[in-house]
Amino acid sequence: MRRADIFEFYRRLAELNPSPETELAYGNTYQLLVAVVLSAQATDVGVNKATRRLFAEVTTPQQMVDLGEAGLKEHIKTIGLFNRKAKNVIALSEILVRDHGGEVPADRDTLVELPGVGRKTANVVMNCAFGAETFAVDTHIFRVGNRTGLAPGKTVLTVEKALEKTTPAPFRVGAHHWLILHGRYICKARTPECWRCPVDDLCRFKPKTAAPKAKRAA
Repeated sequence: MRRADIFEFYRRLAELNPSPETELAYGNTYQLLVAVVLSAQATDVGVNKATRRLFAEVTTPQQMVDLGEAGLKEHIKTIGLFNRKAKNVIALSEILVRDHGGEVPADRDTLVELPGVGRKTANVVMNCAFGAETFAVDTHIFRVGNRTGLAPGKTVLTVEKALEKTTPAPFRVGAHHWLILHGRYICKARTPECWRCPVDDLCRFKPKTAAPKAKRAA
């Protein structure tokens, strides 16, 4: 995709949603970290349902440690892989208490050393909590990057590096939000809704998906 088209791509998405945010619910940076860890292979809606009561009780790493692994499992047992996730959340909470004064470090390299925290999770936390220009590439962004030609690549890291290189300055902080929302609600995996896409003329995907025919009245 040409540089001018990339700028216009983001400009249109930004015009429709000037202040994009994650759909995960959280009250502070620690809760954000926990929510993102829990969201692996799970939906934001499902995570929010599970954390509603949890976050009413737990706002700090120490409180999570006090809750314990068994107590945490009771809150998140509706989420996929909850046993492993509970173990990781307790372990990372213990590390935050022991090594970081109970605070979430504003450093990606330090974050990825925490149990259950990969590069994508660290990028989300850095972006949402600290305003860093990071690009958390999930399945939606990977698909949008390749399908549209915005940031083609065979691996998640390749797509991330492409986004880092080509995303214009005005859009760097909000980029991953716009792309994930675009992939989640318009540029869907099975059937992209090209007929209502605001950037369809810039996108390289062919053939474009036509609007579904209106159902005939009975």
